[in-house]
Amino acid sequence: MSDQDRYVPGVPCWIDLNVPDVEAAVAFYGGLFGWEFEDTTPPGAPVRYLVALLGGGTVAAIASQPEGRDRAVAWDTYVRVADADATAAGVRAAGGSVLSEPIDIGDSGRTALCADPDGAGFCLWQARGHRGAAVVNEHGSLNFNDLRTRDVGAAGAFYGAVFGWELLDVGGGYAWALPGYGDFLEQRNPGMRAGMAAMGAPERFEDVVASVRQITDHEPPRWDVTFAVDDADAIAARAADLGGRVLAAPFDAPWVRTTVIADPQGASFTASRFVPGNKDVAESGGA
Repeated sequence: MSDQDRYVPGVPCWIDLNVPDVEAAVAFYGGLFGWEFEDTTPPGAPVRYLVALLGGGTVAAIASQPEGRDRAVAWDTYVRVADADATAAGVRAAGGSVLSEPIDIGDSGRTALCADPDGAGFCLWQARGHRGAAVVNEHGSLNFNDLRTRDVGAAGAFYGAVFGWELLDVGGGYAWALPGYGDFLEQRNPGMRAGMAAMGAPERFEDVVASVRQITDHEPPRWDVTFAVDDADAIAARAADLGGRVLAAPFDAPWVRTTVIADPQGASFTASRFVPGNKDVAESGGA
């Protein structure tokens, strides 16, 4: 791990989207978040891979769907690991599935597609040249990775065994905490803990790496993504203008004002503005 790394093993580090129409996705997300794109597709590769940039820093990627692969259009979450092969074996041992065996992605890293016992898919990322997103928690960039599961207890056992995560009660909900992650963040950003405490953040929130939400049996288990935005209402209106669908109109929730959107090809995501004044607001809507 280099001094510049913002990720340690067990922390979500990257997201990408596989779509039938890459150019349509580029137009939508470029128009919505101001992303610029760099085509990083190696010569002869079976899929196109365009990396999204904000201010020159990497935020996400959009890829074409491989021929013959039938997957729902959705944002994929990548979790940083030290050894993709060993972690894939750990996924199996904990009751999950390895849907695509570990493979090298050129000099960028090594990855595998997995699923937890409830069926929620996620990816492993053993970093080499590609270290993960350079821009996060800013307008138009990733703010949170969110697990939707039907069995929080079973998910806790699985992800605890695979990544060492612990379920943390954050008041009305749960989050994944990685022991020691807060120490790493404090070293990178001295005073971070004091700032969180001053805002009234839940205990151990500095260790949080993702969120968890219980869903009903009628919803598909999945990993979702949340993007930080400066104005959730404006983003919802802009998404509709660009051909997306607003699945949940902007509403106030603890700490945020948020909205749920589906892009024109069906991939859903949350867009949230951080609102400290909403700390004690009861959630009033959502999907």
